[in-house]
Amino acid sequence: MLETIHHRICPLCEACCGLEIKVQGGKVTSIKGHAQDVFSAGYLCPKGVALKDLHEDPDRLRTPLIKRNGTFVEATWEEAFAEIERRLPPLLAAHGRNASAVVVGNPSAHKIGLLSYFGKLARALGTKNIFSSSTLDQMPKQLASGLMFGHWLSVALPDIARTELLLVIGANPLASNGSMWTVPDFKGKAKAMQARGGKLIVIDPRRTETAALADAHHFIRPGADVYLLAAMVQTLFAEKLVRLGSVAAWVNGVEEVGLAVAAFTPEAVAARCGIDAGTIRQLARELANTQRACVYARIGSCTQEYGTLASWLVDVLNVLSGHLDSPGGAMFAKSAAFASNTAGKPGMGKGVSTGRHFARVSGAPEVFGELPITCMAEEIETAGPGQVRVLFTVATNPVLSSPNGPRLAAALDTLDFMVSMDIYLNETTRHADVILPGLSPLEDFHYDLAFPQLSWRNHARYSPPVLARTDGAPEEWQTLLKLAAIVRGEGAQADANALDDAQFAEDAQRLAGAQAAAVIRATSGLKGPQRLLEVALRTGPYGDMFGMKPEGLTLAKVMASNSVGGIDLGELQARIPEMLRTPSGKVELAPPALLADLARPATDLARAAPDLVIIGRRDVRTNNSWMHNLPTLAKGPFRCTALVHPDDAQRLKLQDGAMAHIASGPRSIQARVQISTEMMPGVVSLPHGWGHDLPGARLQLAAQRPGANLNALLDDQLRDPLSGNAVLGGVAITMQAVAQEA
Repeated sequence: MLETIHHRICPLCEACCGLEIKVQGGKVTSIKGHAQDVFSAGYLCPKGVALKDLHEDPDRLRTPLIKRNGTFVEATWEEAFAEIERRLPPLLAAHGRNASAVVVGNPSAHKIGLLSYFGKLARALGTKNIFSSSTLDQMPKQLASGLMFGHWLSVALPDIARTELLLVIGANPLASNGSMWTVPDFKGKAKAMQARGGKLIVIDPRRTETAALADAHHFIRPGADVYLLAAMVQTLFAEKLVRLGSVAAWVNGVEEVGLAVAAFTPEAVAARCGIDAGTIRQLARELANTQRACVYARIGSCTQEYGTLASWLVDVLNVLSGHLDSPGGAMFAKSAAFASNTAGKPGMGKGVSTGRHFARVSGAPEVFGELPITCMAEEIETAGPGQVRVLFTVATNPVLSSPNGPRLAAALDTLDFMVSMDIYLNETTRHADVILPGLSPLEDFHYDLAFPQLSWRNHARYSPPVLARTDGAPEEWQTLLKLAAIVRGEGAQADANALDDAQFAEDAQRLAGAQAAAVIRATSGLKGPQRLLEVALRTGPYGDMFGMKPEGLTLAKVMASNSVGGIDLGELQARIPEMLRTPSGKVELAPPALLADLARPATDLARAAPDLVIIGRRDVRTNNSWMHNLPTLAKGPFRCTALVHPDDAQRLKLQDGAMAHIASGPRSIQARVQISTEMMPGVVSLPHGWGHDLPGARLQLAAQRPGANLNALLDDQLRDPLSGNAVLGGVAITMQAVAQEA
């Protein structure tokens, strides 16, 4: 039987590595890194190999499920859409559009159909209750970037190929291969940096895999990043080390920042950070005096009460040390398609705003069109006009991934109607009335929309489907259009392709005006996301402008490059001022909301640090809850352990391998102890996404070693007030041994 070779972008984490997949008789026979891939050059982590397990997982849903008398039964797609049409419109008519909500998870970022068409369902619903995983891990970085540079995805990235000093705070790119920074084979790139004389410094409350590789590692108390960063900024001003470099003419607010951080001296913050004042000053001096240097921080700095301030101060440091938009410093990718900072008039724009509406119960402001996901339970529970009665979930499992999951699970049971698009019957979708299965990644074509805007090197890559779709299964974008049609009252029989044609014609008229007909003709034969991608590529910064630049990119050219690993568009280049989209056309170093929020950490500096706090952690094999159901990733040592420093274990009478009771306020869990010198004394680490012991879920392998749900311990009322991001780290806990049975 003939063996065929296929090339696919891995959809399982932000690294987006290129894969070479061999197929024989409709079965995957091998997966390895694609050596010719222009972006990842053959690198592969265990997750890529697990795509075979995911596709073949007997627990993965292939047909829709409808809940009848409390039990899920298989149904046809027609029956599922008919059930939704029967139950949904009367509820919207009776209670209004804001009685509905929709929540989307991070797998959608790796599915072009979900990411490009999810908004069509949200707009059809017309609700303000939009939630996503962004407020669990990244909204502080997006908000800070938006306020400074004018767009939510204008994120400054380390130019690791040329840097001489990389300071990593609250991130573990050796495990993640980047987060809000797409950098496959971080380990190889970091070692190359060290080989050319460069230096890697890590600041983290755990001696992570990245810290083990580093030239220096400093423990820091969780939640103290804002103090360290502010003191480093203060040192630059105090020691007259401020140099703006190439962006000097394009920066507003330098003096205002200097005044705002004046009180955050290294001596003032040292005890709170757990880092002595001399070390803080030395870090600032080294950053300022290294020609090519960059500061990078991620999840640990975002998922805390000062997440937006910490994210902002990282970029403030990069600006004031002369390393913004400079080779080897913090630079901006130039995406081939879908990047707002390459569209429209260069160098100026509307900027970003927040608070266009507010959560009904808590009053939390909208950020980037979303409300905090930690508001979802109370919006369902609390009676009154606008109480959420209908919920759509798309590729998400917030019962495990967001704080106070037990409260959310109880709230989901009170909904009048719930529809889930998901490949699994998991801890969240078990509450649904209808589950519509998504496609296996191997059944779907793909082009990354977001990650080229966050990539260490510019590129364009396309993945055709590897295997045929399950019989009768629609494309995911078609499912979303059908749901939108039902919401609008157009019925379950609406033709998704016709709906898409009509929507595209409207969009073309709005965007292309007199040239709309020509654009429609030029894209004839394409549907859905492929058609959107064709337009985005051809009108993007490298595009052929529909024939005006014959050498430019088209969808056909990018598709043709699949076998040779895509199209390399070169290293990062200086982009200021053209990429700025602020109203002033300048980098806004001192956004008023951020300066005002510095009053919180200034006041809290006198607050005593808790004796014991908990943080999460990331493992290369388990960055999403459903990965615990894949044999390739689940095998090996049990990873859901509570890492405890030996001094804390002795003080608390904890035994290695034994169970411990962990409590925070009224919430508690039990987890297995692992004594480790990796941890800073006073800090415990437990990974997220576990807790596969809830009734009704169908994740058979994961249930064999369910682990403890860290998020069941966390308070859903704790969040960064600016971004709405949940506080997942630095939370005070108590811990005690669980008595062993005889």
